[in-house]
Amino acid sequence: QVRLVESGGGLVQAGGSLRLSCAASGRTFTPYGMGWFRQAPGKEREFVAGINWSGSATDYADSVKGRFTISRDNAKDALYLQMNSLKPEDTAVYYCAVKGGLYVEAVEKSLRYDYWGQGTQVTVSS
Repeated sequence: QVRLVESGGGLVQAGGSLRLSCAASGRTFTPYGMGWFRQAPGKEREFVAGINWSGSATDYADSVKGRFTISRDNAKDALYLQMNSLKPEDTAVYYCAVKGGLYVEAVEKSLRYDYWGQGTQVTVSS
């Protein structure tokens, strides 16, 4: 059974940092693109950051460029999101996701991902 489990969320003051992790199990996700999304209360889920299967390409939402960094460790089937200079508007539930399609070089920015985790809450206080 495919499973994605996020961790590392919590409460942080504005300007602080958090590092989210996503552990994959049930199958290897090495050949697949992965991404981070978030959903704030009353808002639609939105793309935050994505990375292709090899880690050679990344993309970010404009709102997080220069502050967040996505990375992956294929040996561990793990995905990470380093979040710096956090703002109250970054408060949301953060989800990791896996995009089907083997060895795709491009980063998918839509919601068309095939596997999703349960999410981890990030709260940034002002």
